[in-house]
Amino acid sequence: MARRRSQHGEAALDDIDRAIMARLQIDGRLPYSKLGPAVGLSEAAVRQRVQRLMESGLMQVVAVTDPLVLRDSVMAMVGLRVQGDSREVAEQLSALPESIYVVAVSGAFDVIVELVCDSREELLTVLNEKIRTVPGVTGTESFMYLSLYKHTFAYGT
Repeated sequence: MARRRSQHGEAALDDIDRAIMARLQIDGRLPYSKLGPAVGLSEAAVRQRVQRLMESGLMQVVAVTDPLVLRDSVMAMVGLRVQGDSREVAEQLSALPESIYVVAVSGAFDVIVELVCDSREELLTVLNEKIRTVPGVTGTESFMYLSLYKHTFAYGT
């Protein structure tokens, strides 16, 4: 999945765009032949709208899984304290195959990364060998997930 930043400027979304996104958040496989009439457009017009939303980076249609159910995975949120440019650290963490979410933040941490690993041992290896060795990282605090209660992407509509 391509990395996205909130640098789109003002998003020119109208009510139809929001309706399209809302319906696809419920069922990302909804055919254009049903989506169009549901939002008041023809099949061809809704196809163009969806394509524009995807090309602009405002929307993606993806399968969302729960890694804790999918396999014996370990998920953790790791807060990092950084000295120097936190954007450089965030870029490096984004390249890790175990990272699924990386954000620069304000507050007690400078960067937060969400990790999915195959085991606690792999999580320890990622922390010690891949994260704590990144230049600029001065400290980490890890929060291993015990249970996932809500995991949704239904926003923006």
